[in-house]
Amino acid sequence: MPFGWNRPLACCGRLPACRNVRRQVAAENGLAARSTPFQNTLLAFALAFAATTAHAKLNVVATLPDFGAIAEEIGGDKVKVTSIARGTEDAHFVDARPSFIRVLNQADVLLEGGLDLEIGWLPPLLNAARNAKILHDAPGHVILSRGITVLEVPSGPVDRSMGDVHPSGNPHCWLDPANGKVIAASAAAAFARLDPPNAAFYEANLKTFNQRLDAKLAEWTKRMEPLRGLKVVTYHKSFSYFLERFGLELAGTIEPKPGIEPSPTHINALIPRAKEEGVKLVLVEPCRPRKTPEYVAGSIGAKLLILPTSVGGNAKVKDYIDLFDYDIGQIVEALKP
Repeated sequence: MPFGWNRPLACCGRLPACRNVRRQVAAENGLAARSTPFQNTLLAFALAFAATTAHAKLNVVATLPDFGAIAEEIGGDKVKVTSIARGTEDAHFVDARPSFIRVLNQADVLLEGGLDLEIGWLPPLLNAARNAKILHDAPGHVILSRGITVLEVPSGPVDRSMGDVHPSGNPHCWLDPANGKVIAASAAAAFARLDPPNAAFYEANLKTFNQRLDAKLAEWTKRMEPLRGLKVVTYHKSFSYFLERFGLELAGTIEPKPGIEPSPTHINALIPRAKEEGVKLVLVEPCRPRKTPEYVAGSIGAKLLILPTSVGGNAKVKDYIDLFDYDIGQIVEALKP
């Protein structure tokens, strides 16, 4: 009869001969020979620890859903991503609920845009979270705008009379899809730094993401090429990076200054100027009021489009590539001859 766990053992397991029998049984079953109870305890602990670490995920918190969507592309099943802002919210004025403190307290990585985009709501949450892993200058705190060519950097001193001007430049950098590659690279580097065993996994996902984005960027550029030079009015300067990427020109904003509501004086000056410049398109984010943009568009004979500026801005925009697929599709369709 061959040895096996079902074979009755006629030994006590303590004498040398008996231990040899047990080792033979274990060997035939593909298992390590049993040793002392202490060694068994160590082995069980090691196996339990290995099982736990093998399934541990990086806990990633992103300030915006766009950053969260890219983090999910790069991190795959190795990360758990929570985005604080909703895609329909103004990124400057996010409703900072107390539950976000707990989320940040448990984070391994914090992804923020920087350029003072989140300055109105993130610092108090970060201070309350008391998580050293994601404080400024900690390995888990990532500024995603680093490495990006920033637009609209003020040339002189900035003060409140200029409205909500950002001293370091326009922070809406994710709306140039080419910048998505820079953001993804920063996320991949952070994940690899904090989770070295899976570095190759993150690098492979980054390569796949970049290939997909490059292919879509070529497609989007081709679709937008006939509109190059088109003059556009926007509500806020949210679309500056998008316009720059696709060769459209900002002719004016419905806000007189960033973050300042439009006045009749400003609108009455904007309309004749927009008519004179031949503006054919008015772009507004979902979080803005509609009445004044509708009046401006109607007065100058332009198309008005309510376009999401973030993932989740409407039900059709579920990831970063969806955002540009949707916005470009809407623009091209609206201006079709």
